[in-house]
Amino acid sequence: MESPLRHPAEPDFRLIETLGYHPEHGFNRLELHLDRVAGSAQALGVGFDREAAIACLKGAGGAVPLRCRLTLDAQGRFELTTAVLTPSPDLWRVALAPERLDPKDPWLRHKTTRRALYDQARAALPDGVDEWLFLNTNGELCEGTITNLFVTLQTGEVITPPLSSGLLPGILRQEMLTKGEAREQIVKLDGLASAKRIMIGNSLRGLIQVELVESV
Repeated sequence: MESPLRHPAEPDFRLIETLGYHPEHGFNRLELHLDRVAGSAQALGVGFDREAAIACLKGAGGAVPLRCRLTLDAQGRFELTTAVLTPSPDLWRVALAPERLDPKDPWLRHKTTRRALYDQARAALPDGVDEWLFLNTNGELCEGTITNLFVTLQTGEVITPPLSSGLLPGILRQEMLTKGEAREQIVKLDGLASAKRIMIGNSLRGLIQVELVESV
């Protein structure tokens, strides 16, 4: 039986990393991004050349912060596109997504162009809502369309859903876990109601405080 993670036959399939470039210090969390795409490439049987990735990223530069999208195709070729990185918001209004994720889906753990569910959900965000939060089929909170979830308990401890709930191993999330700034724990809806603070975030934007929208 073929691996469920064998790269699809579609010609436009790519692995994706989205990085922030800042003139004063370069790329945010560069090594973690390269480690993640290397791991996904290995899982998919795609060639990965770290030095080629770094060489491709040298195409970013200038005097303004940039949003950088590095892609790796099935033949092991990198491509970089950039856009001006706009300031991060202080608050996002977040609602529960109507779709539920399958925690057994291995593709959820890899950032690829196979993300139609997220793209369609993001395109369908109601007016006044900045992000969805997905539940899985077990009723556990997973992630947003482009963010991971971080919940501050009343004790001040920060928890984030485990990968077993069905989500992308985000780079900011990985950094926080490694530094001991968060730990993995299953998060249910009632846990949000008793939380001291709810935040979402990613490597590009950092942490963003959340206001939950109960109905859309």
